[in-house]
Order: sequence, then C-alpha cells, then structure tokens
Amino acid sequence: MSSKRDKIKSRALEILSTNPDGIRFSDLVNKIKEENPEYPHGTVTGSLWNIDATIPEKVIKVSRGLFKLKQFADTSSPLEPISIIVDISAKIKEEDFYEPFAEWITNDLEECTKAIPLGGSKFRDKWGTPDVIGIREPKKSDIIQYPTEIISAEIKTDTVGLITAFGQACSYKIFSHKSYIVVPNTSLQEDVDRLDSLAMIFGIGLILFDNSNKKNPKFEIRVRASKHEPDMFYVNKYIKIIADDLF
Repeated sequence: MSSKRDKIKSRALEILSTNPDGIRFSDLVNKIKEENPEYPHGTVTGSLWNIDATIPEKVIKVSRGLFKLKQFADTSSPLEPISIIVDISAKIKEEDFYEPFAEWITNDLEECTKAIPLGGSKFRDKWGTPDVIGIREPKKSDIIQYPTEIISAEIKTDTVGLITAFGQACSYKIFSHKSYIVVPNTSLQEDVDRLDSLAMIFGIGLILFDNSNKKNPKFEIRVRASKHEPDMFYVNKYIKIIADDLF
C-alpha cells in the first residue's frame, strides 16, 4: 500500500509541475484515476488530500482545495495574463459589457427592475462611479410594497488589480443596498477563491464572465450580494445626479 501511495504522490508531483498556477484536489484525483483506474478511489484521495503536509518542502496549498508546487509559489505567471489582456483590450473594451450586464442583472438575475450603464466619472468623486447601477422597485401588483433598493456593480475585463476593484465595490455600499464585483472567468483560481471568501465576509456579490465575448459574456453568479442599509445622505447625493435616467 505504501508503495502505491508513493507512486500516486510521485505522479501528483509530475502533474503539478505542468500546472504552475496550481490544480484543484478533485481534478488531481480524477486525472490520476483516469490513468490508473485500478487504484481504489479511497487510496488516491487518502494519498493526496494532505499532500501539502506530507511533502511540505515541495507542495503548498494556496487556497481551499488548490495545490501548487512550492517552486511556483511566487510565480503566478503574471506576464501571461497581461499579454492576453493586451490582445483582448485591442478588440473589446470594458464598456462593451456594461449594457449586457445591465440587461442580465435585470432579466436573468432579477436583482433589478431597471439597470443602466454608467461608468466614467459621472459622480465626479474620487471614490469612483459604478459601471452599472440599478434599482429594484415593487410592482403595483405586489401585495407588500417594499422600499426602493439601489444595486451597483464594478466590472473588470482584466485579471490584474482585482483587489482594487473589490475595494471599489466595497465603497459603493455607502450608497447601495447591494454591490457586485464582476471579474473574468479566466482569473487565477487562487484570486477567485480569495474573492469568493472576501465576498462572503463583506456581503459583496461575485460574478464571473467571459471577457472575450461581448455578445455572449455568459455571466455566472458565484456569490449573491447581501442586502444592507446604505447611508441615506450619500444615496441622495449620488442618485440625484442620475435620477432622470434611473427612474
């Protein structure tokens, strides 16, 4: 059994060596099972679930269920995503996704009854302007007439500076009942996992999308935003600027 476990770990190291950005536990198990169907599932999972603890000099766990070789710890291939970003940005602009997202959050996610693209410096404030902002109002047919809610979103088409984008989404909570951050589904898994955890802690919504296809971005909800009460002084300050377009 020990020899089989050693072979499993050895193969796992080989697989990790070809995945500098890391590989998830389930994918690692599935790959080894595909190559060695005769191995009992329990033996494979038992050999790998704590591989970062059994081979700490070679393997680290960068986030929940995501393993990476220690030699790649500080080399998350930053140049590769940047080269992709440059290529995409030459054809597709971030603004191209504002309208599609406004439609999606209204018709698919149904968080808003109306949403509009914004962006730029519409609020003329160093705290920033949401890329998309919407409202949720009760219908006349609703028996319970709830108060109007403001929903804001920050959209990023590149995979760098995600923590800055998250900070912007947090700042929108001062005048929004719900705030979302929308990031490419090509973002590093480690970054997505961190955003996932931060989103749940701060009540920010997290949405992934295909930043290479403006016609069909395939928006996908990862974490739904939690509702909170904003500061009504700032609600009135900012919404006054766009009231004619939003209401």
